[in-house]
Formats: sequence, C-alpha cells, structure tokens
Amino acid sequence: MSGAVSFRIHASQPGGKARLGLLETPHGAVDTPAFMAVGTQATVKTLDPADLAAVGSQIILANAYHLSLRPGAELIARLGGLHSFMGWRGPILTDSGGYQLFSLARLAKVADEGIVFQSHLDGARMNLTPERAVEIQEALGPDIAMVLDEPLGFPHTRDEAESALRRTTVWAERSRAAHTRGDQSLFGIVQGGAFEDLRRESARQLVALDLDGYAVGGLCLGEGKRETDALLNAATDLLPAEKPRYVMGMGTPGDLIRGVGRGADMFDCVMPTRHARRGNLFTRAGRVSIKNAENAEEAGPIEEGCGCPACRRGFSRAYLRHLFRAKEMLGYRLMTIHNLFFYQELLRGAREAIRGGEFTDWAGELLAGPLGTDPEGPPGGAGPGRPGPGRPGGPLPDEVNEAD
Repeated sequence: MSGAVSFRIHASQPGGKARLGLLETPHGAVDTPAFMAVGTQATVKTLDPADLAAVGSQIILANAYHLSLRPGAELIARLGGLHSFMGWRGPILTDSGGYQLFSLARLAKVADEGIVFQSHLDGARMNLTPERAVEIQEALGPDIAMVLDEPLGFPHTRDEAESALRRTTVWAERSRAAHTRGDQSLFGIVQGGAFEDLRRESARQLVALDLDGYAVGGLCLGEGKRETDALLNAATDLLPAEKPRYVMGMGTPGDLIRGVGRGADMFDCVMPTRHARRGNLFTRAGRVSIKNAENAEEAGPIEEGCGCPACRRGFSRAYLRHLFRAKEMLGYRLMTIHNLFFYQELLRGAREAIRGGEFTDWAGELLAGPLGTDPEGPPGGAGPGRPGPGRPGGPLPDEVNEAD
C-alpha cells in the first residue's frame, strides 16, 4: 500500500490491549489513542480551525458522501484540496459514505455493484461504487481515506450479516485496486454484524489485503454495551498490532474508555458536538443540561477546574443558559468547545495512564463512576427499539436535518 502514514507503538498496558502510539501523516502527527472531531461538511459546527487547535484536536473527520453532493469533490480539488478549502492544516480522515447506507436508509439501496442514493438535498440519483468512493476521496485529498462498506443496524439476521461481510470484503478489494494516490492511506473496515465469528472472519479477510490501517464499523448502532465490547474484542484480536485501529462512530466517554482497553487507537463520534448544540455538557460528574432551571443563576463555570477556553475565561452556566435559550450562536460555540475539550482531555488521560502502566486502574475508577453509566444508543441515531435499515415506520435519522 501507499505508506503515506506510519504508526509506532510506544507503550502498552501490561496484560492488556491498551496501547500508546504515534500516527504520522503527511499533514502532521497524531498521539493515540485519539478522538477525531466530526466535520461532515468540511467544518466542525460552530468552530474554526483555531478553536479546534485550542481544544487539543490533532485530526478531524469529514464525509466524502456529503462533500461530493455539496459543493462537489472536483470543485474542492480545483481549490487546492480539502485542507486548503477548510483552512485546517492538520491531518484529515474522510469517511467513504458507507455509514450513510445506515443513517439515510430510506434514501439508499444496496447491491453488489455499490449503493444507489437519492440525494437528501434535491432527490437526484447518485451511484456510489467502491471505485467512485475512492475517486471522490482522492479528489478531496485527506491523509486517510476509507473503503466503502456495508454497515447493518440492529437487529439483523446472520444471513444479512454474511451478505454485508461478503460485499464489504469485495468492495475493499475493489477500493484497493482503484486507489492511486501515494500521499494518501487507505483503511479497510471490519464488518460482520452481531456475530463474533463473522467479525473475526471479516478481520482475517481484510488483513490479507495488507491495507494501511483497519477500522471496525457497524458498532454503537443499537446493540448493548456488552455486545459492543465483545464484537470489538473479536476484531482487534486479529488486526495487526503494527497498524492503526479505528473504531467508527464510538461514542460516549465510557465507550471510549472501554474501546481503548480493547486495543483501539482512533475514535470519532458526533456526540460531543451534537450534544453541545442541544444544551448537554460532559463533565467528570456526569452530563449537565444547561436548560435546567438550576443553572439560571449559577455563576460558576460548566465544570470547576476545567481548562477549556470556555471555563477558563469565566463564562458562567447562567450566561450559557441565557445564550442557549436565546438561540445565540456564541452559546453553541462555547458549549462545543467545552465538550470537545472534555473528550480530548479524556483521551490524554488515557495516554498518560498507559504510559505509566496504570490504565487498568485508571479506567476502572472512571467506569465505576458517572462515566460508566452512559445510556444505551448514540444521540439521535438507532438505539434499542429504534428502527434501522429495512425497518420502516421510524423517523428519518437526524443526519438528514442535522449532519455534523
């Protein structure tokens, strides 16, 4: 493969799978375990690149499907590529569009050739094949591109999982054959649904392709936490230790802690940014709803001792509640800054714990407290009892109206 990224492990937890590493890309290095802020439309909502740097973000994620619809990958290429277009000089990873098969299920139809989407913008037909997904990402120019895959919502049958696994492997082979940029790495995506043996088989098939890195997809889409942990373990047991491992769409602070403990190096999720816009804030003592009346006259910051720019500059909960109720953009920005800082600090703490050989105790202490009592299911996505692909009757996912 391209070798556009390199990955080194500097420490690991004795007797465990957690590891401390460094991912080097053409646009800079990333300390792992790392959290990627989601910038679907070439922006992390309400923030600019200086804000992202201030909260400790080293790498961000954008979405090839959405950017191919608006403003168009070819236009972005003509303007110098995604880094220049959005003014972010650090590493970027782009998702291929496979997740939209889940999140925009009512507007998508899958076949062996690829995915046919009805654009949620204007209804136009879009054929997303593995080759087209690579072509879009090569035009965008991120450091890391993802193969096209087929994720499944929960519940699903074994036959459905086997079919999705087969397509995902074939699509990864086609993506690998289509990929030509030497300055861009290509990651595969482990699928296999709810079945541990299929997760292992998917990992084996992808490792044989010798890709630059490997993601685990199709998690946190409605299954329980124990099931998530077992499925992730099944995959990471077989993924090569010398290559980066990325868990897609995960998740809550507790998810990240458990994911690090199961050998994951990279994460992304809309949760910190989307929750901020809904007035929900993350703290070590648990989630805070700025909407609650108890904050109306609260002169203190979101969290005492927090080093984020919002708390450090003395913005009070009372002020943030006022901004939120008035729908002022500053409120969304400050709360997004806090939540992303919280996530980055959480993984910085994980890295320090791994370096000191104390990850097991560190994780156990946090998971025994409020961070270990995360509710099931992603924000605004599928969860227990929520309709997923192929199950009509539910509302369209939030992504149609609120893509991060």
